[in-house]
Amino acid sequence: MNERVGTAAETATKIGPVILLGAPGAGKGTQAKLIMQHYGVPQISTGDILRDNVARGTELGKKAKAFMDKGELVPDQLVCDMVADRLRQADCAQGFILDGFPRTVAQAEWLDGLLKGEFFAQRCAVAPLVLNIQVGYNQLLRRLTGRRSCPTCGRIYNVYFQPPRVADTCDVDGSKLVTRKDDSEEVIAERLKAYERQTLPLIDYYRRQGRLREVDGEQDPNKVTAEAFRAIEHGNRL
Repeated sequence: MNERVGTAAETATKIGPVILLGAPGAGKGTQAKLIMQHYGVPQISTGDILRDNVARGTELGKKAKAFMDKGELVPDQLVCDMVADRLRQADCAQGFILDGFPRTVAQAEWLDGLLKGEFFAQRCAVAPLVLNIQVGYNQLLRRLTGRRSCPTCGRIYNVYFQPPRVADTCDVDGSKLVTRKDDSEEVIAERLKAYERQTLPLIDYYRRQGRLREVDGEQDPNKVTAEAFRAIEHGNRL
């Protein structure tokens, strides 16, 4: 991508809600950060919201902690209440990136209802644009199962795409590289199957509404970013 990427202050614009979908290893997190920096809007994840509410001891955080202390999942409605509270904050006025939410059609329907409410209708009268970063199954497997990390300095390698100069050895300090347990092919394959089962109905939901934009995540990362920016700037604004 040859065009100059300006600062958030230079490029700030009302882009509205952007929802990012993508399987583990698709590069969703990287693209979320680049969109956030370019447009000056916050990246919002339910994990961050949950930790923040618990840390600050908010009423919602106290309720969530009670479930977490018992080893139970935080109820869906409580998560949605935290999301609603976060989206009402001033830094979301120009738009925001939702990463990891919604995860289900029920959550997507709830979000649609929230954004059609009076508060959001006055602030940001555009429907969410949904970017689905597509990467083939075999490519995802190579990205995830090929990861190796240095236990000493923390540097990350990939035996297929960014290998060390000497096999299984860190370029920086010579430590033997390790493979995380979660990066085994069996674990990764199950994660990808679970993501597909959970997300396909959500993709269909947004496709039927004409809000879905597919982005080829197997391109050079700069091209992925340029395609995402074009979709945001010229995307559906119902």
